[in-house]
Amino acid sequence: MIPVICDLDGVVYVGDRPVPRAPEALERLKRAGRTIVFATNNSTRTPGETAEKITRVVGVQVQPEEVVTSAQAAATLLEGDPGPAVVVGGAGIRAALEEVGIAETTNPAQASVVVVGMDRDLTYGKLVEATTAIRNGARFVATNDDATYPSPAGPLPGAGAVVAAIETTTGIAPQVAGKPHQPMRALLKERVGEMAWVVGDRWDTDIALATEEPGWQSILVLTGEAGANTTGSEAQHIAADLFEAVEIVTGAPLTR
Repeated sequence: MIPVICDLDGVVYVGDRPVPRAPEALERLKRAGRTIVFATNNSTRTPGETAEKITRVVGVQVQPEEVVTSAQAAATLLEGDPGPAVVVGGAGIRAALEEVGIAETTNPAQASVVVVGMDRDLTYGKLVEATTAIRNGARFVATNDDATYPSPAGPLPGAGAVVAAIETTTGIAPQVAGKPHQPMRALLKERVGEMAWVVGDRWDTDIALATEEPGWQSILVLTGEAGANTTGSEAQHIAADLFEAVEIVTGAPLTR
């Protein structure tokens, strides 16, 4: 059976609320024995923390190895880099860097790389550290460049907003690791192979991710970033929500 790559924010949950019918959709995939890989550009959490959130919010048991994050993708770009790294971001980035043996520093003069993601504790001082290190010659790596992040209150500033501030200040563009870029695709291909369904709510990340791989088919769901607007979408299928997407994947008749 063809595996499923599933986005999280806006597809499975928004904040701490499950998207309607998402729990039933995931249960159906699990019962059918489908391989599911949850692929998220949210770099604030570790895979373990992300799996715990899915389990808690949606009520479907998920293991850390079923999660791939943009922080992990960023770390693959840095294997062999001596570090240390200036980090603008959360625990997910720090854990991923630790996995490849890169320490963190707040001293721009020591940094060989700057890794940037969404940072809920962002300060002006962190921006100064990052921009100074980059001007000193440190590599600039972004976990992702999503401009916004979905929340129950509407779109909030995402990692791309933080990345844009640093890029504007330094005049240097980052290497981007998350969806739809090659580092994330490579990690996912290790898990699912050449054939997969990709389900997500963003054209520029989820659908573009599938577009780059000939054997991956895309389903755009309308519960998140896309909303009801499908104008210009390159998705091969469009579904109202994850439940309807799963019906497409399994070939079952649509039931409303």
